[in-house]
Amino acid sequence: MTIKPGIASLSLLALIAFAAPASADTLLIERAEQLNQAAVPARGASMAQVEARYGAPAQRLDPRGGQKSQWPTINRWSYPQFTVYFEKDRVIDVVANQAVSSEIGPKPAVR
Repeated sequence: MTIKPGIASLSLLALIAFAAPASADTLLIERAEQLNQAAVPARGASMAQVEARYGAPAQRLDPRGGQKSQWPTINRWSYPQFTVYFEKDRVIDVVANQAVSSEIGPKPAVR
């Protein structure tokens, strides 16, 4: 049983291409993993605690949800480095913002 040289070299080329490390794109998720957890609001903190520690947000985005009792109102506060999501008056999540437009990450918030 012999392998033709063209197929063997093509297979080797494909293996090398997939083994090469990804290049140059900065992913938002990579930067978010490096974000110091002490530098962002903790889950469960109140709106008053967040504002006392981090100051007034750069922007208070329009609330979403709340049309039914099963759908809580979600408030969003935008700071330069991150956006805080609140359910009622408690932090449920903090998301890192894009640092530059070339960084790959989520789409801008719906206004």
